[in-house]
Amino acid sequence: MPGQLSPSLHEAVVRLGSWIPFRRVPQECRAFLRTTVSAETARRLTEAAGAALVRAEDATVDQRARDLSEPPEGPVLQQLSADGAMVPLRHGVWAEVKTLAIGRVEPSEPTKGAATTRTTVTAYFSRLADAARFGYLATYATHAAGTSRAGTVCAVVDGAPWLQEFIDLHRPDAVRILDFPHAAEHLGQAAEATFGAGNPAAATWLTQQCHELKHGDPEHVLASVANLAPPTPAGSQRATQVYRYLANRREQITDATFRAAGYPIGDGMVESANKLVVEARLKGSGMHWVRANVNPMVALRAAVCSDQWDVAWGLLTRERRHSQAERGRHRRAARAGLASPPVIPPPPPPRVARSKPSESRLVVNGKPTAEHPWRRFRLPIAPLPSGRKMLRRTLRAASTRKNPSTLLE
Repeated sequence: MPGQLSPSLHEAVVRLGSWIPFRRVPQECRAFLRTTVSAETARRLTEAAGAALVRAEDATVDQRARDLSEPPEGPVLQQLSADGAMVPLRHGVWAEVKTLAIGRVEPSEPTKGAATTRTTVTAYFSRLADAARFGYLATYATHAAGTSRAGTVCAVVDGAPWLQEFIDLHRPDAVRILDFPHAAEHLGQAAEATFGAGNPAAATWLTQQCHELKHGDPEHVLASVANLAPPTPAGSQRATQVYRYLANRREQITDATFRAAGYPIGDGMVESANKLVVEARLKGSGMHWVRANVNPMVALRAAVCSDQWDVAWGLLTRERRHSQAERGRHRRAARAGLASPPVIPPPPPPRVARSKPSESRLVVNGKPTAEHPWRRFRLPIAPLPSGRKMLRRTLRAASTRKNPSTLLE
C-alpha cells in the first residue's frame, strides 16, 4: 500500500479528497481519524486512485465492446439526460466536462390535480472529452443501468446537436424530449426582442406561451412566435431564429402528450449533476486544474455521488495492483537486459490418465499385485539362523563375561 498508510486509512483519505479540497483533508483526518496526513499526500493519493479508476472503467468499456456482453435488464421507464459544465484549468483555460445522468422514472403525488413524475438518479458519469469519445465511454454507465433493455427511455436534453448523436448511439428509439426550461428560455428571448427587456407585455406573452406549450398545442406556440413583429431588424432576426429552433424540434415539444404518458419534460437531474458532481469540487475558490487530473477527479466524484463507492474502490484497487505487477515485470526485464518483459506462457493442459488393461494393473483395492515391482524385487540377504542356534551363541558369549547375571537384567 502506498506510503505508510493502512488500506482503510488510504481509502478514507481518497474519499475525503473526493469530497473536499485537499487543503482541508489534514484537519478532517485529525478530527475524525486521529491521524496526520499532509495536503500533498491527500492530493497525490486521490489523483492516483482516480487515474486507476479511469483506466479500469475505460478497459471495462473496451472489454464489453469486444465480448458484446449482455447488459442487465433496465427499469420500465428510464430517463437519460446529458449536459456540459465548464471547469477552470491552469493558465486561464476553461474546458467542458460532459456529464450523463441516468434515472428511474416513477409516478409521484399529483400536484393541483395533475399527474406528475419523479426521477430517482441511479448513476452519474463524467468525462473531459469530445462528444464522440464521451459517447463511447459513457457505455460504462448505460450498460450497467440496462439502458438498451429498459422498457421506455426518455432522453430529455437541450437542443445541442451532439446530444442527438449521443442518443442515437445508446438508445436510437428513445423518446426525445426538449427540456422545457430550455424551450422557455428561447421563448423569452423572442419576447424580449419584440417587447423589450423588463416590459410587462413581454412577461405576459411569455407566461401565456409557456402555459400553452406545457398544457396545449405546440402549433399555437409556433404560430404566436411567427406572428411577432419586433421593431428592429435585429429583433426580427432573433424572433426568426427562435421560430426555426422550435420548428426544427416540433416532435420534441409536445409536452402535453408527454406529461399525459407520464414522461418527464425537464432535465433538472443533469443540471443538478453539473453542480453536484463537477462544480462543487472542481470550481472552488482559487482552483485551477491540470487537464490530466480532471478525469480522475470527476470519475471519483461520479462514483461517490452515485453511491457506488464500494464498486469503484474494488475496481480501481484491482487496476492498481495489476499496474504494479506490470511495472514490476518491466523493471525485472530491464535489469535482465531484455527489450520487453518475457511473456509468461499459459500453463499446459492437464494430462489425462489413460486406463490400462486389467491384467497390467499394479494396485488393486489399495494392495500391490504380483506384478508390482515391490513383489518382484528381492534383496540378497543371507538366511537367519534358527532359534536354537541363536540361544547357544548367546549363552556362549555370556559365559565369557565377568558377570553372567546380566543375562537376567
